[in-house]
Amino acid sequence: MIVIKVGGGEGINYDAVCDDIAQLWQEGQQLIFIHGGSHRTNQVAEALGHPPQFVTSPSGYTSRLTDRAALEIFQMVYCGQINKTLVERLQRRGINAVGLSGIDGRIWQGPRKKVIKVVVDGRIRLIRNNFTGNVTQVNRPFLQTLLDAGYLPVLTPPAISFDGEAINVDGDRAAAATAAAFRAEELLILSNVPGVLRHFPDESSLIPQLNADQIDQVAEEHAQGRMRMKLLGAQEALAQGVSRVVLGDARGNQPILRALDGQGTVITQPQPEVAS
Repeated sequence: MIVIKVGGGEGINYDAVCDDIAQLWQEGQQLIFIHGGSHRTNQVAEALGHPPQFVTSPSGYTSRLTDRAALEIFQMVYCGQINKTLVERLQRRGINAVGLSGIDGRIWQGPRKKVIKVVVDGRIRLIRNNFTGNVTQVNRPFLQTLLDAGYLPVLTPPAISFDGEAINVDGDRAAAATAAAFRAEELLILSNVPGVLRHFPDESSLIPQLNADQIDQVAEEHAQGRMRMKLLGAQEALAQGVSRVVLGDARGNQPILRALDGQGTVITQPQPEVAS
């Protein structure tokens, strides 16, 4: 099993992504495809007069501030326009894809956060009435039923809370939870940068390899913005049994095949020391 998460930043080559998925699927590789949609969501939110707001946690992670209006815009873009456009592209390539959100069939389930802590002007504030949470349960039997019937799941946030409320969850961490649920051999997290950069935004400063026990240090010293969350997702996947995570580039041709070939930042478990 390979779980593929493709972000929603500017510059993603979705046609190339779908070409690679179609090739792997037709070769008999089991896949789950997860996508984002942040760039388009920001555009639509601006056009609708509810511009996006982002907050940073005390630990340095950036996320979208999600009130009910923001959540509805988020659903409209992620679950509607982007999800169905990707399903259409895969269907055009002969893949019987099924587009679902984490709400459907309680694919992704977890608690809604009652309050979040954010840093504003150097001070910690508490924000309530925020529709965010974390994925703690993955409905593997439902997804396996689709796979066994020959359908390719195309998944996107939001998830569903234990109380039945839609919650915005981080797509990279949802992908990590999904990969862990299937004990996937590989988790690919692709975005619009080549991987982790030692000196962002200098793309020639790519860090090509990491061990899982180096993630915290690299995140603290080198990761900027959303890359910190991608590293957290990688860390969670590896801790739950995923063999390898690749943070790669979804721009250009053959983005998935290049990532599988090790182009990007490849993160694995530390190699055990060999006794002398």
